[in-house]
Amino acid sequence: MESEGNQRTPNRPYNENRFTVRRISSVAVMQNVPENTELQVDSCPNAYVNQGYLSEIPYNADRKKSFQHNTLEALPRLDNYRNDFIGLKRPSLGELHGEEKDLKDKNENVAPPKNEPTGHGVKLGWIQGVLIPCLLNIWGVMLFLRLSWVVAQSGISGSLIIIVLSAIVCVLTTTSMSAISTNGEVQGGGIYYIISRSLGPEFGASVGIVFAFANAVAASMNTIGFCSSLNDLLRENDLKILDGGVNDIRIVGTIALLIMVIICAVGMEWESKAQNFLVVIIIAAMLDFVVGAIIGPVTDEEKAKGFEGISSKLLAENWGSDYRYSEMKQQNFFSVFAIFFPSVTGIQAGANISGDLKNPAFSIPNGTMLAVVISMISYAIFVFVAGASTSRDASGIVSELATGQFTNCFNRTCEFGLHNSYTVMQMVSSWGPLIFAGCFAATLSTALTNLLSVPRLIQAIGNDRIYPRIIYFSKGYGKNNEAYRGYVLTFIVSLAFLLIAELNAIAPLISNFYLASYAMINFCTFHAALIKPLGWRPTYKYYNMWLSLVGFILCVGIMFLIDWVTSLITMIITFALYLIVVYRKPDVNWGSSTQAQTYKTALSSALRLVNVSEHVKNYKPQILVLSGKPCARPSLLDLAYLITKNNALFMCADILQKKLSYKARQNRIRESYAWLGHRKIKGFYALIDDVNFEDGVKSLLQAVGVGKLRPNVLMMGFKDDWITCSYENLLSYFNGLHEAFYHRVAVTIVRVPGGLDYSWVTDEEISKIPANGNLTVTSNGTSDRSAALECLPVESPHLPRKFIINEKITKSPRLMLKKKEPTSQTKEEFQLNQTGKRLSQNIMQAMSLFNSKQDKGTIDVWWLYDDGGLTILLPYIISTRHDWSSCKLRVFALANRKQELELETRNMASLLAKFRIDYASLTMVEDITEKPKEETQQLFNKILRDYAGKTEEESEESVKNTVLLDLELEALREKTNRHLRLREFLIQHSSEAKLIVMSLPMPRKSMVSAPLYMAWLEIISRDMPPMMLVRGNQTSSLITLSK
Repeated sequence: MESEGNQRTPNRPYNENRFTVRRISSVAVMQNVPENTELQVDSCPNAYVNQGYLSEIPYNADRKKSFQHNTLEALPRLDNYRNDFIGLKRPSLGELHGEEKDLKDKNENVAPPKNEPTGHGVKLGWIQGVLIPCLLNIWGVMLFLRLSWVVAQSGISGSLIIIVLSAIVCVLTTTSMSAISTNGEVQGGGIYYIISRSLGPEFGASVGIVFAFANAVAASMNTIGFCSSLNDLLRENDLKILDGGVNDIRIVGTIALLIMVIICAVGMEWESKAQNFLVVIIIAAMLDFVVGAIIGPVTDEEKAKGFEGISSKLLAENWGSDYRYSEMKQQNFFSVFAIFFPSVTGIQAGANISGDLKNPAFSIPNGTMLAVVISMISYAIFVFVAGASTSRDASGIVSELATGQFTNCFNRTCEFGLHNSYTVMQMVSSWGPLIFAGCFAATLSTALTNLLSVPRLIQAIGNDRIYPRIIYFSKGYGKNNEAYRGYVLTFIVSLAFLLIAELNAIAPLISNFYLASYAMINFCTFHAALIKPLGWRPTYKYYNMWLSLVGFILCVGIMFLIDWVTSLITMIITFALYLIVVYRKPDVNWGSSTQAQTYKTALSSALRLVNVSEHVKNYKPQILVLSGKPCARPSLLDLAYLITKNNALFMCADILQKKLSYKARQNRIRESYAWLGHRKIKGFYALIDDVNFEDGVKSLLQAVGVGKLRPNVLMMGFKDDWITCSYENLLSYFNGLHEAFYHRVAVTIVRVPGGLDYSWVTDEEISKIPANGNLTVTSNGTSDRSAALECLPVESPHLPRKFIINEKITKSPRLMLKKKEPTSQTKEEFQLNQTGKRLSQNIMQAMSLFNSKQDKGTIDVWWLYDDGGLTILLPYIISTRHDWSSCKLRVFALANRKQELELETRNMASLLAKFRIDYASLTMVEDITEKPKEETQQLFNKILRDYAGKTEEESEESVKNTVLLDLELEALREKTNRHLRLREFLIQHSSEAKLIVMSLPMPRKSMVSAPLYMAWLEIISRDMPPMMLVRGNQTSSLITLSK
């Protein structure tokens, strides 16, 4: 029997042999969903609505409804895997699990997509978008004006070697670029996007800026080439504008550059149409040159100028090199290579406009590789044709043809031939004007491509907010989101180099910039392939990481062989740009291979550390701080980090009794790490919820850490409210100490005047309090910096002193900081108007007690019992820190026998000397067993009375558990008196100390109750300077011998 959900609709024929699949787009699926994301019952009769979400019910075969409307699950689709913020996303695990919090958040947070331009409107295929731009960029000024000169200097064989070497660099770089570009979607930004998403923003931004600069300069170089060719054309017709030289180049070049920038700014449609026309002219010009060489010279004048037609004699004469003094220097292989290499630097043209491609992953590899093959073959043909048809030197004198002396320029200066004339291609061609047209087309098309790519790079870098100064130039306008300001900047940079008007002065600089970019592309691929993160799955399979490494080494090597000074400058500029990004630490997460490398290195190191045997010489205090939310106890974290800074593991733990939702946990973790980062504390944060303090400590000690990277010291604050809190609360704190000792972990308890807990200061509306007093605050709390500044103490050491924080009631609440006029008050105060609480300067100083510079003073170490040396090691570490370097150690120890006081002093001094610990004084304390003073005893009795008085308000069971029995006091009378005597010694010797470090009394299980133990700690630390009570785990943390 068919189930109800599978019944056929009445009055509808059923064909068992027909099966139809209708394609449904993700947008079409959601068209029936109201804008407020709540599904109405009448719009989907087969489901019911639960808190705005469609719940799963038995399926009713209404064939007009898609399956999407009958389940909360999301079907696999591309939009779910895009790394952006769009309205339609797969449901979270909490939503599928039915957690009310996640369902509510989903309803509140889903917003329709913004109608903002996200890219350029016209999308191009691989021929129009990659092949043609690459060919136009490769067939540039050097093809028509310098390739014949390259043949003259290096010969046919040397020129072919130069072409092959350039081809190797291009092929290797193209292979690497293809691998990266097919490893996911490539968006706007080209080379910058590829490198930044592969190696990280530091490499991508630095190389992107250099590459954008190189493209801008290359545009000026090609414009200069166009103007030089135009000057040659005018000179042939006895025309000129001013001087027929550099001034004409500057005038015409400025006009041409402005027109090209306007063409690019108009949009991709105009630029594409112009490129199609230009590429036809270039191909026609190249064919014109080959046909002319085959036909040979048609006049004696052409013969006299060195064009003799293709012959084996010229092929043999021009096969070898003939390096001469030219272009103000003695030429060699690599100097000629530097002049030629800009003619092959167009392989990135397609990647530069990757945001305008329909399918970048397919277009970039295929279009670029085909462009490299075509261009290199055309260059090789040109070399053979030019070398086999034209002499190196020619006088141009027709009368010397009969004697054959027209090629003899030994004692005279010749103006024609491969060495001396840049217009050989026009002379050899069958129709000269077409060569000029081809030269104009090649130079202008390459300049167009360069000018088009620079604003794209600037816009991509600006949108990522890597360099703040570039953001202004990245703003997009119009439906195609064109960066008009970027075009203005590109025009200014290109114009600056255009005014130099010297082609050969610019070419080596461009070569170095391009080689640096290509080197980084190869290194990106090598690094990603070496690390092999799970996300490295390029669809382009014809790459090899070792070939990428060879490409990287080859590019760097050629850079320095061309000109080590220029290469060094290029490296310095790139490194400076890299350091700027490292210093700024942009808030980006692109899944780069450097992130994968960091993980892999950390994992390998942690695994290796597991097999490293522990030795006391390598002991490090790895501290777990029970801080709660980090911003609540800044001074406790500062003290712990003072010990572990740059040397040992630091972890802060947050134990919560209430259960947090997943989103609340993630927000708390994010805010805590942001606060630690802003405080410049390098460490880890652990959050455990739905547990009491005792169980939380136990869980942390058992589970926190990895391998040998586990805490061996537990630091916690003194429980100031132990007298007034409930017995269960007190017992949980006390048992937490026992858990630490059970797990053989050292314990430190910290107490400072005024307490450690400043959570009452926290104001979640505060997002920025700058030192200059001008407050700009938002209440959305979306950024990590806002989270880091959630607590007022973040900037407390640097805050101006007299301020009032007022609340401004608006639709979007903001806090405004206004400077308070000077008053007659002796104490400067801070006021939170919304809470009415005031923060005195003393409180602000207390919150930054351990991370501020200390005046001259002492750190008093009361090393009462041998716990392995931790009690003396921790204060020694503190004394070595910069802020505490003015504080000297004073050591106090208990004397065993009064009559042997001098001997015990010498023994202790000898021990400290062997530990190599510097100290200012050593005092052996005697008479510790004497009876304490009456006022000390009275204070202790008052502490006990205060605690006992509190129990009267509690239940009978609680009173039974908390009242201190006379039997316990009598049994521990001697030990109690020792603690009372210690207080008297502390008052006598250490009341003015900057910090007191003392051995922590050991709470023996089943021997001392929680109230009595806390009374001991209270009598020792009450009204004292900042105090740290330390108990090591009874294993050595110091060593006297080097073995």
